[in-house]
Amino acid sequence: MKYLVLIVPLLFLVLFVYALFRRVKLYDCFTEGIKDAIPLLLSLFPYLAAMLMLSELFEASGLAAKLTSFLAPVFRFLGIPPEIGKLVLLKPFSGSGSTALLSEIFSSYGADSYIARCACVAYGSSETVFYISAVYFAGTKRKNLGKPIAIALFSNFCAVVLGCFLCRFI
Repeated sequence: MKYLVLIVPLLFLVLFVYALFRRVKLYDCFTEGIKDAIPLLLSLFPYLAAMLMLSELFEASGLAAKLTSFLAPVFRFLGIPPEIGKLVLLKPFSGSGSTALLSEIFSSYGADSYIARCACVAYGSSETVFYISAVYFAGTKRKNLGKPIAIALFSNFCAVVLGCFLCRFI
């Protein structure tokens, strides 16, 4: 296990030696790559800032808590524990926020409980849809986001329902 931490530094060293052998100007190539990345970064920033602000507003406004309590009967009917409803709703918006919720669930219910297993499955089987959409669609000219986001959200929800169903047997 000690040797695994050496893989990345050794990879950089091998690439550096190879570039020297091939007489590649490393610094010039590096700065050229950064120069090409700056326009992408500038076009990406407004979308990422908007998604981060919306996820914070969703949580801070209390909308997440109200929506969770409103959807609790539906979640219960579909086999999703209502205790992880907030995680199911927050995960498409914020990865770090859902990580914090997952930690709270572990603290409250124990890491080996049914609720914690369902929370792990909900966390692992879903994606931060809005963040990924912001990153992906910032670089495209076509900005028709409705269908891809709806499909991704539906897929995430189906994965959570199926995962919670399977957790009953584990």
